[in-house]
Amino acid sequence: MKTKLSLKLLDKPYLLWSVLFTIAPLLMVLYYALTDRTGAFSLSSFKGISDYFATILLSILYGLAATVICIVIGYPFAYFLSKYTSRVQRTIVLLVMLPMWMNFLIRTYSLMTILGDSGVINSLFTALHLNKVHMINTSGAVILGMVYNFLPYMILPIYSVLSKIDVSLLEAAQDLGSSKYHTFRRIILPLSLPGLLSGITMVFVPCVSTFYITQKLGGGQIVLIGDVIESQFQSANNYNLGAALSFVLMILIFICLGVINHFDNGKESDGGMVI
Repeated sequence: MKTKLSLKLLDKPYLLWSVLFTIAPLLMVLYYALTDRTGAFSLSSFKGISDYFATILLSILYGLAATVICIVIGYPFAYFLSKYTSRVQRTIVLLVMLPMWMNFLIRTYSLMTILGDSGVINSLFTALHLNKVHMINTSGAVILGMVYNFLPYMILPIYSVLSKIDVSLLEAAQDLGSSKYHTFRRIILPLSLPGLLSGITMVFVPCVSTFYITQKLGGGQIVLIGDVIESQFQSANNYNLGAALSFVLMILIFICLGVINHFDNGKESDGGMVI
């Protein structure tokens, strides 16, 4: 009897955490989105969203660009990493995770130091008697900041799946005369798809909603939807419009997750299951 009671109580801390820090904040966002400054029910906040369609589209484009770059860099890296010995894999995975142990703000400030007009790269160009290149406060700097901060979230899920692929499947394909290209296309890529989709989710979602990267690396010249929401809560003091924009952004993210999970076809793989 005591054992059953203990098992029932095991999930209660998680349920309490979910209610306090997941469900309650979402309900607060919904409340402010559906009310006006007086607290009365109103949909007026959603009418103001039409002014930010271009900003939402720009946010999606930036998120897609950063995600594609992370795939181009992260998938080959994870693939070749899975080919090393276990000892080397542990060392490289540690190096991949090392920047994540550092505060997000510090990582972004370090990029400002590197990309600045008087930063590390331009100082090197000056020492080599080359012309300086203006990199900070540009679209490229913002996308680079996204890639730098979220690339590990692309590498790790893909590596987790690739490292668990049964080597006998690859050997059987080679014994049957399959080339390396066909082995990759017909065996490795399909089996690694859950990890790839999980990585896309973990990179695209924070890229679309980010605001600190654009502020520091974009210099306020590039405004994404995250910046607009942050300004509505911090400076404009318009909680209702900020909540309405947050609600729309949340819906867009859920749509993206639904599309990604649809391509996953309900298949799950250790370490690569999509949310």
